[in-house]
Amino acid sequence: MKHFLDLEDINNIDTLISEAISLKSNPFSSKKLGENKTIGLLFFNSSLRTRLSTQKAAQNLGMDVITMNLNSDSWGLEFEDGSVMNAGTAEHIKEAAAVISQYVDIIALRAFPSLTDKVKDEEEQVIKSFQKYASVPVVNMESATAHPLQALTDAITITEFKQKKRPKVVLSWAPHPRALPHAVPNSFAKMMQMIDVDFCITHPEGYELNPKITGNAPIVYNQEEALKNADFVYAKNWSSYKDYGQIKCTDESWMLTLDKIKTAKFMHCLPVRRNVVVADEVLDSNQSIVIQQANNRTYAAQAVLKEILKNVAE
Repeated sequence: MKHFLDLEDINNIDTLISEAISLKSNPFSSKKLGENKTIGLLFFNSSLRTRLSTQKAAQNLGMDVITMNLNSDSWGLEFEDGSVMNAGTAEHIKEAAAVISQYVDIIALRAFPSLTDKVKDEEEQVIKSFQKYASVPVVNMESATAHPLQALTDAITITEFKQKKRPKVVLSWAPHPRALPHAVPNSFAKMMQMIDVDFCITHPEGYELNPKITGNAPIVYNQEEALKNADFVYAKNWSSYKDYGQIKCTDESWMLTLDKIKTAKFMHCLPVRRNVVVADEVLDSNQSIVIQQANNRTYAAQAVLKEILKNVAE
């Protein structure tokens, strides 16, 4: 693995999941691998789990960690080629990525979408510019359209908790007061089509995700019907893809409750708005595995970083 920009960079998903699970029981087994190497965690947006888990993962591998909030701690970056930089941006990505590459051995990056320009967001300009101009591996800590570390985490969690060989997994849209990106549901939908599960998506009509990503996954507009016999229910809000970035529905009846999920395990990437996305009774029950899921963020990141470090060493 040279970079980890999206799930397509994974050579063998089953092997990577097994590696992550094994790291949980012996997290320092490869500490020599990252010795005298540095990772730069670069954030354009706020973070809790991603920042802490990726830092812990790197430290478990013996790496030094540099963290920077690019919006507040650095010069404004310009990403357009041929631009006349006489406005707000002071440094071009061509120089910035090249310079940062001299200070670190891996760049990990987090940048959210605008949710106003679908074409620009789908071009993934920020992370692809870093990949283009950096001379070290680049890791996606969430981009405009993808959150592959979260999706790997989700696959690890389902693998650990499943009680049958091919569990039923439902991705359910849930209400939210703000317009949210598509990165998490996109990557979750892609990941569920990479592993052996019975997967479907449920959401109000008009909230279809990018069909190139959802592929052949069944879409059920009746939430109650979709949730029948579910083993895992993953709740997530996303804004409209067709009417890009807009909130088209605020139907509170889509909130997840115990009566809806029955005996299924409940999953969410966090942070989650209680009694909006999901009821307290779910989050406070034994069916909620969101805390265990969040713990797996460390081992998902560690498995990826280990693969990249092994590739660098070779």
